[in-house]
Amino acid sequence: MHKPVKAEVRDNLLARLAAGEPTFPGILGFDETVLPEVERGLIAGHDLVLLGERGQGKTRLVRTLTGLLDEWTPVIAGCEINDHPYAPVCVRCARLVAAEGDATPVTWKHRSERYGEKLATPDTSVGDLIGDVDPIKVAEGRTLGDPETVHYGLVPRTNRGIFSVNELPDLAERIQVALLNVLEERDIQVRGYTLRLPLDLLVVASANPEDYTNRGRIITPLKDRFGAEVRTHYPLRLQDELEVIRQEAQLDWPGPGGQPGVTVPGHLLEVVARFTRLVRDSPQVDQRSGVSARFAVAAAETVAASAVRRAAVTGEPDAVARVCDLPSIVAASRGKVEFESAEEGRELEVLAHLLRKATAETFRAQLAGLDLSGLQARFAQGATVETGDLVPAADLLARLGPVPGLAQLLQRLGIEAESPGQAAAALEFALEGLHLNRRLAKDEVAGRTVYGG
Repeated sequence: MHKPVKAEVRDNLLARLAAGEPTFPGILGFDETVLPEVERGLIAGHDLVLLGERGQGKTRLVRTLTGLLDEWTPVIAGCEINDHPYAPVCVRCARLVAAEGDATPVTWKHRSERYGEKLATPDTSVGDLIGDVDPIKVAEGRTLGDPETVHYGLVPRTNRGIFSVNELPDLAERIQVALLNVLEERDIQVRGYTLRLPLDLLVVASANPEDYTNRGRIITPLKDRFGAEVRTHYPLRLQDELEVIRQEAQLDWPGPGGQPGVTVPGHLLEVVARFTRLVRDSPQVDQRSGVSARFAVAAAETVAASAVRRAAVTGEPDAVARVCDLPSIVAASRGKVEFESAEEGRELEVLAHLLRKATAETFRAQLAGLDLSGLQARFAQGATVETGDLVPAADLLARLGPVPGLAQLLQRLGIEAESPGQAAAALEFALEGLHLNRRLAKDEVAGRTVYGG
């Protein structure tokens, strides 16, 4: 049975919804907002355009749509545009089916191969997307008017599949015009050929909302061809931000000497998530460019890398991230944020302030009401404790000595394994929280941090 692409997607989507299965696995934070709109658009058989700032998961969402296609589909062997044996559209396949009938050679294509994607760039041509005359085929003896002399572009080669155009407004206007027939008439025209190929496609585009306006770089007739416009967003809840970090950040690489991999405690991941949200909402940051989810992912990986570096230098058996690893985020992430022009030269200062604020918020959220008087009493007589990104966990614990209430601190932070690294991470977080709440002094000299009363 020949089923159009949009019917495939609709039927498989409805089957997932009826079975209570996830419709778009791996997409986080969109369950109550974006995904219902996408589902309605697909059920209606509409082409979609996703509007949102950078790093909101638009491309990731589009690529998951292939999971709604049938796992395998028949195609005529050797066809450049994936013709169905029961409904050939290109000249070659129509002739082949007419001559061979039921003996027409058929192969099977997996759904992962039925996806095409093009990042819109200024140098994209009509030939890239639609097609052009192939001079080699002409040189082989075919006449110039023969439709078989056409070299098909990306769009017809994705026939019977899903085609995605990322950053649609970046296409030149004449290229946007070339997409009009594809979206409305479902056919393509190549130069002067009388060539009608009724393509079977689901077209999904992405764009920045600022560019997708009459004042932007999008032609109005093309906007009218998309049946559904869906606005994406950054994670609305802190928990969603944390889930994105845990899913996307690569934190499972081995430690030095083949030792067990790095550990980034949950409270530090929460600091990173809160830091990302504060940067995103900061008036000093250009809100039109946004702050990508990749910002948080890269920050978590930088913290983990700092812990691994310390373990390699000091010979620690376990690489466990601590508060002293957080400042490494600031310098590494400066280039991922666009600031307002008035903040030129203050970028590091702004990021460092927001990181301290995120740490203080996490401290209050995680340790509010916990009795830390035993730890604070350690500094009552003017004692000090030195730490830093090259101070091993064992050295920090030795300098602090026995701390009353350590078990309760670890329990509150959800730390079960009382290893030196985990204990040092919890205690250093408590020290930083006491400092940020003006209950403990702190000096930073030559890369070393000294806490004292």
